[in-house]
Amino acid sequence: MGEQPIFTTRAHVFQIDPSTKKNWVPGSKQAVTVSYFYDSTRNSYRIISVDGSKVIINSTITPNMNFTKTSQKFGQWADSRANTVFGLGFASEQQLAKFAEKFLEVKEAAKLAREKSQEKMETSSEQSQESGRETPSGKQASSFNGTDDEKISIGPENEALKSEVEQRKCELELQALRESNARLQEVLEEERISAENWRSRVTQSQEEENQLRNQISELELQCKEVNLEKERNVQLTRRIQELESDLQDKQQELENLCKQAEIIPQLMAECENLTAKLQAAELKSQGLSEKLKLLQGEVDGSQHKHKNMKTELKKFMDVLDGKIDELHEVRQGISKLGVDN
Repeated sequence: MGEQPIFTTRAHVFQIDPSTKKNWVPGSKQAVTVSYFYDSTRNSYRIISVDGSKVIINSTITPNMNFTKTSQKFGQWADSRANTVFGLGFASEQQLAKFAEKFLEVKEAAKLAREKSQEKMETSSEQSQESGRETPSGKQASSFNGTDDEKISIGPENEALKSEVEQRKCELELQALRESNARLQEVLEEERISAENWRSRVTQSQEEENQLRNQISELELQCKEVNLEKERNVQLTRRIQELESDLQDKQQELENLCKQAEIIPQLMAECENLTAKLQAAELKSQGLSEKLKLLQGEVDGSQHKHKNMKTELKKFMDVLDGKIDELHEVRQGISKLGVDN
């Protein structure tokens, strides 16, 4: 089957600066694909990332590797074979957590693969040792029936085999010590890098905190100014509304005055007509006053005449009453004369 991808994600790739061992050098300008690969023929695991035609990560996972989360979205691991430290910046905490979990799974799988390979090597070495033991015993058995030269030649071979086994053991122990030393150095380097990263991040966080505090103070001042401006705007809005209502009233009054101004010529004409009529009435009133005076004089004269006529009428009535009495007496005398006759 060959090498197949088993897990894929996207992240920003970084490598530690080889000169300073402190700063991070970006391996890609943008987020690239980072994948875990499994080689079934070699029973090994690798992390591979390619940016275009450039291979920026080619790291074989070993049991002594550790993936460290240095922040909420950033993680790193050291590769002693590549003599560098790789860093990955993810877009979210979930992506970082999934990558870290997969790293642990692959690390355990690599550990099991190494243990199985060591068991196979031990089994093969034991089988070779057993076959080696059987061969000298056969030679020894045959040498019992052989010459003295054959007996003497067997001893140096056993000594050489023992020395080779001892040398092999020493080499294995030395290799184990070297690997242990390399592991310790990697761990120390990772811890040192992590501590430096944490220090730089703490310093950066403190600076950001100070900046945020200053920004908060500025924002609080701005908020106070904004609140004052809001109050001023509210007052201005109220004043504008009052002025608008006054303006509407004034406009209504102006419209009424304009309407009244349109009526003024008619009123003036009517006023002139009334003035003329009033003058005519005054002239007529003067004439009537004169007539009234004349009539009053006539009334006074007629009253005087009436009084005279009344006096004369009373005198006439008195004379008439006397005449009537005389006629009554004459009638009575005539009636008496008629009776006598």
